[in-house]
Amino acid sequence: MSGYHNRESGYSIAPMDLSGLRTVSLKDRGGKVKQSDFARPFAAGSGVKGLLESLPHILAGDSFRAVVEAISAARKRRKPVLWGLGGHVIKCGMAPILIDLMRRGFATGFAMNGSASIHDFEIALCGSTSEDVEAVLPDGRFGSAEETGREWNSAISADTGVGSALGGALDRLAPAEHRDASLLLQAWTANTPVTVHVAFGTDTPHAHPACDPHALGAATHLDFRLFCTMVSELNDGGVYINAGSAVVMPEVFLKAVSTARNLGHELRNFTTVNLDFLQHYRPRVNVVERPHAQAGGRGYSLTGHHEIMIPLLAATLIEAQEPPDAAPGIGGTTRSAAFGGVTSANSSETETGKPA
Repeated sequence: MSGYHNRESGYSIAPMDLSGLRTVSLKDRGGKVKQSDFARPFAAGSGVKGLLESLPHILAGDSFRAVVEAISAARKRRKPVLWGLGGHVIKCGMAPILIDLMRRGFATGFAMNGSASIHDFEIALCGSTSEDVEAVLPDGRFGSAEETGREWNSAISADTGVGSALGGALDRLAPAEHRDASLLLQAWTANTPVTVHVAFGTDTPHAHPACDPHALGAATHLDFRLFCTMVSELNDGGVYINAGSAVVMPEVFLKAVSTARNLGHELRNFTTVNLDFLQHYRPRVNVVERPHAQAGGRGYSLTGHHEIMIPLLAATLIEAQEPPDAAPGIGGTTRSAAFGGVTSANSSETETGKPA
């Protein structure tokens, strides 16, 4: 055969003869995509509900609907809806949306990485955040803002979680014109848990002379323990949303899931969501997939920019929201009510004159 060449191919092997291939009818074959699943043109004036109904029943269209349904069902059943946040979510201006979702019962707790807390803290102090890194890195000015480093670190104590400590500090420090834009402060005021999960060396205040690594380590560990309790309550209908954290929060979440189960808490049949403009490995496996192994429930991946996707998700949830009297008690008790007083706009004292 060494000298043989097929006429069609020019090689020693011949192209396969396809004349005997068996076929099936298109009707009998069927298909996963059907015309009935297609998108519908948007009808002017139909609002957010019309937009949702216009989406195709294919891939992310149905994933988005499923996430809306899971969060709405969790709210109706008084199950937790926890939001894990990276810094990009805050510096893209999403705090007012998240604060509103909290007040409506679509967010019962927040967990932040360190950068999210810093961006929110700076917004509360002066109404702006996010440095021009390329401009200030060459001479070492990156991360050297005095007020951020001093006040963020001064708020930390070993016997209080980072989230609670920062919220309390902002209640004293934040001027009136910036208070409504701070998730840390508004959640603290509403007595909604916020945990902050610090990885040493990743955040600018860690290099400030005021940083007490022992107190910060103890405080963020306390927050991890609190987060474990929050995660343990997701059983049977809760929702966890990872928004904008590619590494820290997916790792913290998975450890909290394992810790809760190790200590005997049943944690099954809940929903997880990764919402980011890129889908990374760690959020996919640690948030969307692994928590549901042999445990039921389901994870979803929603891809898109936070500054578009979070308002869109919020609008859809609000549009479908049941009347307040159908879901009494949603939103929790404000901190001032829980501790017996009303906190003034720029004071740490209550109406009784005692420290809050």
